[in-house]
Amino acid sequence: MARAWALKSRPQGMPTLDNFSIIDLPAAPLGAGEVRVANRWLSVDPYMRGRMNDVKSYVPPFQIGEALQGGAVGEVTESNADGIAVGDMVLHMAGWRDEAVLPGAAVQKLPELGVPPQAFLGQLGMPGMTAYFGLLDVASAKEGDVVFVSAAAGAVGSTVVQIAKAKGMTVIGTAGGADKCAWVKSLGADEVIDYKSDGPLLKKLIAAAPGGIDVYFDNVGGEHLDAAIATAKERARFAICGMIDMYNSGAPTELRFAARIIGMRIRIQGFIVSDFMARAAEFYRDMAAWTQAGKLQREETVMDGLESTPDAFLGLFTGGNTGKMLVKI
Repeated sequence: MARAWALKSRPQGMPTLDNFSIIDLPAAPLGAGEVRVANRWLSVDPYMRGRMNDVKSYVPPFQIGEALQGGAVGEVTESNADGIAVGDMVLHMAGWRDEAVLPGAAVQKLPELGVPPQAFLGQLGMPGMTAYFGLLDVASAKEGDVVFVSAAAGAVGSTVVQIAKAKGMTVIGTAGGADKCAWVKSLGADEVIDYKSDGPLLKKLIAAAPGGIDVYFDNVGGEHLDAAIATAKERARFAICGMIDMYNSGAPTELRFAARIIGMRIRIQGFIVSDFMARAAEFYRDMAAWTQAGKLQREETVMDGLESTPDAFLGLFTGGNTGKMLVKI
């Protein structure tokens, strides 16, 4: 019998294992146009925390007692859908479970790009697409820009670093701890700031970018966002991807330097990757070229077994991952 993780209760602050329960899924005979998928890889991502709150947002909240959802890659084991065959590897959003029955239209066959299937949950999937369009479209980043990216050792941030370098930009990243900083440096970052080390982040950013920054790619919010505003050049562009600093606390971000937004004409724009899905072909074209040219590296933190999924998710908020956090079924 198929199994899935469900939300047992809504978290208050940082989630705990007690907020999750594993459930049996009822047997689901295959209907017309449907496929059965044995999940091989599951994704956990910070945005899922917001869906655990019962609030209106750009995606509906998870419901208590129902199977959670998220990105997954799996193998088709049964198909009643035209164009999808048994054995095809597909991408879909019925994660947090070991098996899914879905309409054929809800799965995407993996492109032939010569990479392992789990790459389509990371650098060649939603996180990579977030990095690509957030940097190049939302922030209008261009050759010669000085780019500051927070959480540069994460799935999104590490891809931002590499795309920016491929496009001829100077990159400053932040990461937590010496090992993660060394890895971000190996990706080509010009400067890496250890935000966990002693001293104010703003002072470290000023030292790393004495002339200021043109672009900020925000995954964190909080002190990182404030420091970026303080060091922004005139008409700097900010792409606001995530604010993991406040996902669990709910506390408002204190922006001591907010008045600079006016005088420096800073453009700050939030975005959601689904805004760009119609342009996925552009993303795959460029990412495939950079991959084949050896300009992109991937790192994955893998936890084994469906049972480990909540632990993998919680690890996102405690610095437990370098690169993409994945669960292997």
